[in-house]
Amino acid sequence: MRVAYSAFDLIEAMVKEGNPNSVSDAGVGALAVRSAIYGAYMNVRINSVDLKDRSVADILVAEAQEIYNKTAGREKHIIDAVLATLSSK
Repeated sequence: MRVAYSAFDLIEAMVKEGNPNSVSDAGVGALAVRSAIYGAYMNVRINSVDLKDRSVADILVAEAQEIYNKTAGREKHIIDAVLATLSSK
């Protein structure tokens, strides 16, 4: 989840500084990253139930929850930028 979330930085740079003809690809990338994070979050939630060390499980779930909570806003920011760029064409 951490690695997937960090991809938002690159995608945002693509929107701002990348080839204008590939801005829609950046939007699709943001959607793909969101899907990867949401799927990983569900996996963390279901698999953490079987961990014997509850303190480790709680830490993993809390970290996953934090990333999950930030994802929708980050994706929206990128998609809004993509759509604004497309509107100016």
